[in-house]
Amino acid sequence: MTIDQFNFAGKKAIVRVDFNVPLDENGNVTDDTRIRGALPTLKKILADGGAVIMMSHMGKPKGKVNPKLSLKQIIPAVSKALGVDVKFAPDCANASEEAAALKMGEALLLENLRYYPEEEGKPVGVEKGTPEYDEAKKAMKASQKEFAKKLASYADAYVMDAFGTAHRKHASTAVIDEFFDKDSRMLGYLMEKEVKAVDAVLGNIKRPFVAIMGGSKVSTKIGIIENLLGKVDKLILCGGMTYTFAKAHDGKIGNSIVELDKLDVALGVEELAKKNGVELVLGSDCTATNGLDFGTMTVKEGSEIITCPAIDVPEGFEGVDAGPESQKDFAKAIEGAKTILWNGPAGVFECDEFTAGSRAIGEAIAKATKEGAFSLIGGGDSVACVNKFGLADQVSYISTGGGALLEAIEGKVLPGVAAINE
Repeated sequence: MTIDQFNFAGKKAIVRVDFNVPLDENGNVTDDTRIRGALPTLKKILADGGAVIMMSHMGKPKGKVNPKLSLKQIIPAVSKALGVDVKFAPDCANASEEAAALKMGEALLLENLRYYPEEEGKPVGVEKGTPEYDEAKKAMKASQKEFAKKLASYADAYVMDAFGTAHRKHASTAVIDEFFDKDSRMLGYLMEKEVKAVDAVLGNIKRPFVAIMGGSKVSTKIGIIENLLGKVDKLILCGGMTYTFAKAHDGKIGNSIVELDKLDVALGVEELAKKNGVELVLGSDCTATNGLDFGTMTVKEGSEIITCPAIDVPEGFEGVDAGPESQKDFAKAIEGAKTILWNGPAGVFECDEFTAGSRAIGEAIAKATKEGAFSLIGGGDSVACVNKFGLADQVSYISTGGGALLEAIEGKVLPGVAAINE
């Protein structure tokens, strides 16, 4: 069943959206990309003459109520985007009254799903690996099913449209499905677009295929890196992981972020690239500072900002962005590409002094896209980059999923997609 085949007239649809959007200190939405991404699905339901019940998580409240992570804060932003005064249910597991009172053409947003540990299905307060944990896990599985059943009871149809959580077997993404028959559960427009975008990158590769992997740690990206080394022609590795590679070659990295237990992994990546004939592009130089305040994302007064080789960062300094030579190397590697995947920034782009590396990548991708490449940007930081640099409309597709995108590209089955098809 696809959303286009289903007529929502007179029906209530519960939609798993991904409204885990960034907020400022006053609770205002600072980037509404994910809200806008859900609009086609939500508007289709309302246009058919149906009612929509939206459910989402925000942050990691770990099964406890946290006012700072309340979805009530985003009601104004969602109402404005949807063009409907969105109602709010302050308890997602006890919203029967609000759901029953909902009229056709109206919209309701449930409170943060992760206020309940049943959403993620992880036992709370029990140490993993113990007999007690195994028992608690069984009990939690039963509770998770009941939680999903309660959510399902609010509606006549279920729509999965949260690609960002499709890789998780949560109550709202992969358990709720069993309480709807196959003709009343479906993927939303955003999910369909995401699946097609991944297929455009991996199922219909046009070469040269260039992937850019950034971020702080090799460990969080090793699976995707190894998988890509069997598919791409060029792989650019940037961001914090640069210094793990530099250290693996006995480089001096000052106070730069490093995974000392992953040095052999870094060397293994280089060997695999060589074996597969993949051009591996690493930053040769970097921008470093001795005064970045990560709390405020500002450079402390009186601090120094220098350019130095990535394998020779002075003591007391840390690499925080790709240097001028690295920027040129990255742009040159992207030039002429026909398929491009970007996940992860080249530096601490949140600080205005250290945006040059990520900007160079974004502008090179935009140029290649203009010349006919298919470019897929995924991951919250990469999306924030293209938005910050005003390049969002100059790339082919911006994915709303980070982890889900990476797992899909790794070739893993996404529970949120599989459950719809079962």
